Formats: sequence, C-alpha cells, structure tokens
Amino acid sequence: MNIKFLSKLNVKGKAASGIYTVIIYVLLINLAFIFLYPFIFMLVTSFKSYNDLMDVTVKWYPKEFTPSNWVTAIKALNFKTTFFNSLFVTTVSTLGHIVSCSFIAYGFARYKFPLKKVLFAAVLLTIIVPIQTVIVPQYILYSNLGWIGSYNALIIPTFLGSGLKGGLFIFLFRQFFIQLSPSLEEAAAIDGSNPYMTYLRIILPSSAPVLLVCFVLSFVWHWNDFFEPSLYITDAKQFLLPQALPQMYELLQALEISISENELKMKEIFNEAVVMAGTGIAVAPLMVMYLAVQNKFVESIDKTGLVE
Repeated sequence: MNIKFLSKLNVKGKAASGIYTVIIYVLLINLAFIFLYPFIFMLVTSFKSYNDLMDVTVKWYPKEFTPSNWVTAIKALNFKTTFFNSLFVTTVSTLGHIVSCSFIAYGFARYKFPLKKVLFAAVLLTIIVPIQTVIVPQYILYSNLGWIGSYNALIIPTFLGSGLKGGLFIFLFRQFFIQLSPSLEEAAAIDGSNPYMTYLRIILPSSAPVLLVCFVLSFVWHWNDFFEPSLYITDAKQFLLPQALPQMYELLQALEISISENELKMKEIFNEAVVMAGTGIAVAPLMVMYLAVQNKFVESIDKTGLVE
C-alpha cells in the first residue's frame, strides 16, 4: 500500500515538474522574442527594396534582397568619420570613468573623513536626479570654460568622477571594495607601501570583475548617448554616430541628389530600409563587444554584487 502511494506521489511530482518546466520555457521564449523582435525587424527591413517597402504583403522575407541599403547608409552616416569620433570619445570617456570613479570609491570604502556620509549621499543623488534637471547650469558652466563645440564637455568630466552615470560607477566600485578583505592592504602598509601604491598594485588588480562591469556599462552608455553630444557638439565634422543617425536624410541629400529636382528618386535612395541599415551599423560594434565578453561579463556581475 505504501509503495503504491509513494509511486503515485512520484508520478504526480514528475508531472508537476514537467508542467513547471514547460511554463518556464514558454515565458523565457516570449521574453526572448520581446527583446529580439526589434533586432530581427531592423535586420530584415534593412535588406528590403523600395518596392518591398511599398508592398504590404512583404513582412519578413524581402522579395528583392537589397544589400545596397547598407552602402547608402554608410555614405549617409559619413561612417568613417563618425565611427572614429565615437570610438575616440567613448574609449577615452570610459577610461576616465574607470580611473576616477574607482579612486573616489576607494576613498569612500576605506577612509574616514568629515562629511563622508553627506558626500556619499550627494553621489547617490546624482544617480537619481535626471541630467535634464541640471543641464542648464551645466551648459552655462561648460560655456564659461570654453568647452562648447569640443569633446572637452564629454571627456573631462569623466576624469573628475562626474559625467554620464559617474555616480553609479562610484557606487559599484565602493560596494565591491567594501567586500575586499583589508588584510593585503595592512600587509602592504607594514612593508612601507603608501596608500596610492596599495591602490594601484593591490586593489585594482583584485578588482577585475567590477572593472569589467563598469567598463562595459560606461562604454555602452557613452556610445549610445545622444542628448549631451547634441548639445555640445555643433560641427558636423565632429559628430558622433548617434548624432548622425537623425540627420542621415540631410547628409544623403547633400551627397546624392537634390530632392527639389527629383523627389521620387530621393525616396528610392533614402527610405526606411536605409534608416534600419544605419541603425544596424550604429549598434554593430556594441554587439561585437558584447559577444566577445558576455561570459566574463555575466560572471563579473555576480561577483560584483550587482544582483543578489
């Protein structure tokens, strides 16, 4: 009797486990589709011809496969210039955040000084307060410093622990440093190492997980940022990729043909497919970077304590 009862429980348990697994997979597939749909739509649309775009029956598979949209998008974006502009600003700004935010966070994590809690609360406040609320005084300050019209407004603040999401990186570094055992630092102090050398030779080499997380996040946010570059960079020769995307039409019009002379021809050259190709070009470097570091990135998030 007991054996039959236990076997029935075992069968019911397996059935419940199977149902639970199916539900989880269905939810994950739907969630994956929500995230992947924009990318799939972008990729498919970027290869559509003008006739495909006008044909309502063409949804997911182009009748006329048109890779020339990507060539047109590269021209419209002035890709060589805007790509290297973005790469320069993003890389230098990211390094600025890594250097300054880790150094500031080490001070908050290891040392006692007056108004420490108040200052750290101010750092946290920069995470909460949107940049739009302080952009006017910030613009006036940068204007007085002569930074408008140059990359200084985007790069220099990152070396001061400010800039795009600087407060968040200070917080992440601090949380990681608090978890580190101070025994190595104490041993270094006994050996005569000063705090700066301890930070450079012991703390930073031990902080690979949080360094990778902050590097990837800072790189992605700087690469995608449109708001601040659009305010401070006014010369088309200095445009970053996100700035060039909304102006593809005007740039292509200047390159290819006057719309006043031949509107139909311009519509055939520049359309939604070209916009999607341009968007694909803009996000491609980020996709390559993520694929290269995804395993290490996920491991680092866990070690950093970004998620519990």
